[in-house]
Amino acid sequence: MLTSQTDIYKIIFAGPVGAGKTQAIKSLSDKEVVTTEESASDDVKLMKKTTTVAMDYGIMKLPTGEQVRLYGTPGQKRFDFMWEILSENALGLVLLINAENPDPVQDMKDYMASFLPLIHSSALIVGITHAQNMPWDLHQRLSDELIKMNIPANVMVVDARDKAQMAQLISVLVYAIL
Repeated sequence: MLTSQTDIYKIIFAGPVGAGKTQAIKSLSDKEVVTTEESASDDVKLMKKTTTVAMDYGIMKLPTGEQVRLYGTPGQKRFDFMWEILSENALGLVLLINAENPDPVQDMKDYMASFLPLIHSSALIVGITHAQNMPWDLHQRLSDELIKMNIPANVMVVDARDKAQMAQLISVLVYAIL
């Protein structure tokens, strides 16, 4: 059976290096994920061995037969030219924020500024990752910042390795799109 274009959703995953974008797509994808991981060559190598340099790509099949195409952007700003390319025709944005970073609220603001055209033409959900030792008020501070920016979006704490949590995040985003 051929899938019509209306049965396909394109979702973008963005956020800082180490927020869990590649892992989230691996958790959700029903097919082997295409990645462009390369050895980290700058300060990123202090955080992790490899980093995404172009994109990650996976496909999530919904019980209804619809497909969610999952595109992960590189987290490093030097690869930001890919952000606009990947965002073309996207229906939603998953912004993953690492709670362990020095200033997660500023991370969110920085990435939202870069993805503002997509956010204004689609839906946004913010996922807080690495939340084991999250500051008690981080969820509220991120939500408050979204309100200040007049951006309607949900904020959820998620583990990018947990398929059920990530599927719930996608469900909330798809519901916001529809």
